[in-house]
Amino acid sequence: MNLRSEGWNLAIIGATGAVGQEALKILEERKTPLKNLYLFASSKSAGRKVRFCGKEYTVCELDSHVFEKSLDVAFLSAGKERSLEFGGNLARQGVRIIDNSSAFRMDPHVALVVPEVNWCDYKNYKNKNIIANPNCSTIQLVMALKPLQKYGLKRVVVSTYQAVSGAGLKAMEELKEQTRDYLSGKELKNQVFPHKIAFNCLPHIDKFDDDFYSFEEKKVMQETKKILGESHLAITCTAVRVPVLGAHSESVNIEFEKPFDLDVIKKELAGFPGVKVLDNPKEHVYPLNIEAIGKNEVFVGRLRRDSSVKSGLNLWIVADNIRKGAALNAIQILEHLS
Repeated sequence: MNLRSEGWNLAIIGATGAVGQEALKILEERKTPLKNLYLFASSKSAGRKVRFCGKEYTVCELDSHVFEKSLDVAFLSAGKERSLEFGGNLARQGVRIIDNSSAFRMDPHVALVVPEVNWCDYKNYKNKNIIANPNCSTIQLVMALKPLQKYGLKRVVVSTYQAVSGAGLKAMEELKEQTRDYLSGKELKNQVFPHKIAFNCLPHIDKFDDDFYSFEEKKVMQETKKILGESHLAITCTAVRVPVLGAHSESVNIEFEKPFDLDVIKKELAGFPGVKVLDNPKEHVYPLNIEAIGKNEVFVGRLRRDSSVKSGLNLWIVADNIRKGAALNAIQILEHLS
């Protein structure tokens, strides 16, 4: 049976969150064939009505009843704890799990997939019923690194400038409220972030480890190595939360083993599926957060040689972290399944 044509029995766990809502939007846009759609969320969201393809669906509380559904695939986007609680058991029932948390990403038996980059690796992993969706910042990074991998990645330095949408809907509201209060001369209150985010930058995403790297930074470093199949890649990262609502940006410095032609590099990036090059800085053309929101592509620009090393390159990467960085990537994985 080809489920891609006959329709999936699909569950979205975390259906009322930013990623779940974006997934529903993309499924409708792409006319993904579905037999049955089941929506699950926390008890706070249970009972909410959601419209999809002209039909109204009721969001159910995520509990043991999910195991009673006849499912082919489940999107999990309700956090690591929920993924660990429900993902493994659903997979053992034969449901294919596409997980958007960090629960399974570094499991040596689970594929960590960006379809344009490494779908071919999926068949090599033991656990075929769980596929991990990478961190949003990792996805856009490897989309730019993959077409350049043939030059030999000697060292990669990444600085991320991450939108508040990466911290959820409450974080977006906090930025809006703080901005309004700041402009009205009112006192700013912060609950989601440890400091005020409006008109500020926080070099702090997730908790810090004993070596003073944040777990967000470690995710980018470790996941990039796994996806590209380069366990010894020299890569370092600094992750910063910035006061924009949507789309993550990255400043990336790459040192190659081999020489390269800059014009050829631009063509290779432009020819890679899902990447769009915007690179004419003299005419003010380069990737922008506000123009990446709602788009499927990973945008790359500000390409220039790093003159401080023999074979170095600087570039700027922007992508919608909720769309390509999570929901779209999961749906692309679904589209590759049969």
